[in-house]
Amino acid sequence: MRFIEKLLDGVEIEWKPLGDQFFFEITNKGRKPVKASLRLPGVTPYYGANNIQDYVEGYTHDGIFLLIAEDGSASIEKYSIQYVIGKFWANNHVHVLRGKSGLNTRFLYHYLCTVNFIPFLTGGGRAKLTKGRMIEVPIPIPCPGNPEKSLKIQTEIVRILDTFTTHTAELTAELTAREKQYNYYRDQLLTFEDGQVEWKALGDIVKIKNGKDWKKLGAGNIPVYGSGGIMTYVDTYVHNKPTVLIPRKGSIT
Repeated sequence: MRFIEKLLDGVEIEWKPLGDQFFFEITNKGRKPVKASLRLPGVTPYYGANNIQDYVEGYTHDGIFLLIAEDGSASIEKYSIQYVIGKFWANNHVHVLRGKSGLNTRFLYHYLCTVNFIPFLTGGGRAKLTKGRMIEVPIPIPCPGNPEKSLKIQTEIVRILDTFTTHTAELTAELTAREKQYNYYRDQLLTFEDGQVEWKALGDIVKIKNGKDWKKLGAGNIPVYGSGGIMTYVDTYVHNKPTVLIPRKGSIT
């Protein structure tokens, strides 16, 4: 069960297709593609299927909207959904939509980010999400008979998921900074001037052994390592001291 569905667990739900005009507004008619050579430079973001492609003069939409890739999504498994606030220019590679009264557009964004769009795509190499297929995508509406309660539930779910998103971004930034710091000090500590050290071939200073076949061993709690990490667990070991493992073949990266 997806996390957003866990947050809705126990709540009265009614599923509505994106084509339901009571809850959703699709504003594709305002889209307007402009060749790069014809765009007038400005401050308005010009959106394509995956991100901002340029900044131009003028705009096609103003408000809170979602942009769903019509074609050209960078990934079909993690389909491109963009949340936009304010004035922007949408080209013809995105569907433009938002929630109507009674539906929080940010809630819609979070849910659409969990949807598997592959069954709704058409075409071959350049998969396309037509408007006709997009409007079939089902969306959960909590407590549809009580709009006030429904919006409160949606708002609380948005608050929780936005908090997680913020924390995730902060943790990712922290991990990236730590990795850069580690790489810096590693390179500083392991860089030597000529004459400071004596260089030896690896075979002169370590004992090198090949791995052994494990397929006839019984199940246990001792890890079996392959080129990409732990493969399984067995009941017998071949090494019981600190050891460095280097893949012979099949390294993942």
